[in-house]
Amino acid sequence: MKTLAVIANCGKPRAAQVLQRLAARARAAGWALAADAPTAALLPDAAALPTPELFERADAVLALGGDGTMLRAVRELDGRDKPVLGVNIGGLGFLTSIGEEELDGAIEAMSRGRMAFRTHAIAECRVERAGAEPAVYRALNDVVITRGASPRMITLELAVNGDAVTSYACDGLIVATPAGSTGHSLSAGGPILAPETDAFVITLICPHTLSSRPLIVPDRSEIAVTVASLGGPQTLSVDGQVGQALRDGDRVLVRRSDRSVRFMHLPGHSYFAVLRRKLHWSGSNVQARQSRS
Repeated sequence: MKTLAVIANCGKPRAAQVLQRLAARARAAGWALAADAPTAALLPDAAALPTPELFERADAVLALGGDGTMLRAVRELDGRDKPVLGVNIGGLGFLTSIGEEELDGAIEAMSRGRMAFRTHAIAECRVERAGAEPAVYRALNDVVITRGASPRMITLELAVNGDAVTSYACDGLIVATPAGSTGHSLSAGGPILAPETDAFVITLICPHTLSSRPLIVPDRSEIAVTVASLGGPQTLSVDGQVGQALRDGDRVLVRRSDRSVRFMHLPGHSYFAVLRRKLHWSGSNVQARQSRS
């Protein structure tokens, strides 16, 4: 019997109902269930395990909630090669693969080995500070430097592979992976990168010059951002979930990690269909306009 590790956002209104349905369907399909303690309290027949043991024992991981739950699951996997299926019971949900109405079919497809897989790059972020050990983080979505609650702009110096690009007076800077290009970077005016793109996108938050534009660089590059002037307490945020305060002179280094993560999808899954649905792309409707003329 294979083991399915389940992590849920138990604060979602429908979480308990969906978890009960999952338990019945998984039991019928021959899956043993294990979960973190909050999820196990709502998931019948699931073994409650601490997170490291949960992922060591699992053959696959199910993240039930929204994109935040997916980001948490990937972070806690910590590079373990266990495929992840995201079930959306939240809001926008770019990272989640299926809606709750597709859960039964997904469990059946998993049991029969009929799921499709897509590998996503992970960014590794190191914070270097004089006299301190580097802090290391991994990001599925993005690494963000912001001015926090301070009303003053910050100055950041950017270099790629040791080659100085420029310095920016801005409210912040985002380094996003392809998976994260539909997140904070998109809302700041950055482009959408298809999942297979071997690149990072560097997007400024409210740059104080009209000439600043998003920059796409190969993900084999090392991106170095030096905090030249803060003007108040500033923050490094990794996937919007972990991070630290920054000081003048800190260097934030971002490169592609040697680890990655695999997402599971139902056969026939289309990334561009997701974009059309989530971003409400309806097309130009040329025929309708011609008929009115």
